[in-house]
Amino acid sequence: MRVRRAACAMGWELLPLLPLGILAGLLSGLLGIGGGLVFSPLLLWIGLPPHQALATSTLAIVPTTMAGSLTHWRSGQVPAQAALAISAGAAFGGGLFSRLGHSLEGWQLLALQALMYGLLALVIEPRRTGGNSASTVPVLGLIGVGLVAGLSSGLLGVGGGLVMVPLMVRGLRLGVYQAIRLSTMAVFASSLVASFTFWGDGRAQLLIGLVLGATAASAAQWSAGHLQKVPEQRLVGLIRLLCVLLAVDVGRRAVLLWL
Repeated sequence: MRVRRAACAMGWELLPLLPLGILAGLLSGLLGIGGGLVFSPLLLWIGLPPHQALATSTLAIVPTTMAGSLTHWRSGQVPAQAALAISAGAAFGGGLFSRLGHSLEGWQLLALQALMYGLLALVIEPRRTGGNSASTVPVLGLIGVGLVAGLSSGLLGVGGGLVMVPLMVRGLRLGVYQAIRLSTMAVFASSLVASFTFWGDGRAQLLIGLVLGATAASAAQWSAGHLQKVPEQRLVGLIRLLCVLLAVDVGRRAVLLWL
């Protein structure tokens, strides 16, 4: 009974923060990310320990990316073979790496997440003009990219979309909008598998994850439908700023826990 009351109280505490859930959903639909960039720091801020925050973030990513994935799929612009390849790699990676978090301390998880944010701020950039897109579906390459999503989601509670999109655009020569659509589907697959592990071992807070995820899902569905209308420069500038801010905040928390 006390646990249930505590969970409900935490859910009510999240209500004033739901605008950030909407922001996470908008970023998910537009950039092919899961929303963990916003969810994880938010959950740490309201007082969840690192292991619970990262696991609950993964749970919230599931409905967020499911909404975006459905919108992208219904657009008819996603090759079924490509979607299956990257989703299979992501699901396998999510199930595999979600079991490794127990072996790391809380400050180590946060330090790895801060490092990822910092690297993303340096790596992400708009699509370069010129060059040819891949004419065939690079199945093996997409499976490998999906494994990256599984590592990020299962271990760090971050969907990995911001890593996958540059990998697909630069390494696999896919168009940026196609990469975003595939990334959304991969993050959905990896977070879905990982969330079962997190929920089963008690790390994820179900109520909190569903409240945030449901809020973000509606925004993700809307933004996914307007993907083509947003200039890449504007999106990249926003996400780079967000990555820098989150790297500083999560890094600070990692140092405090370590000390």
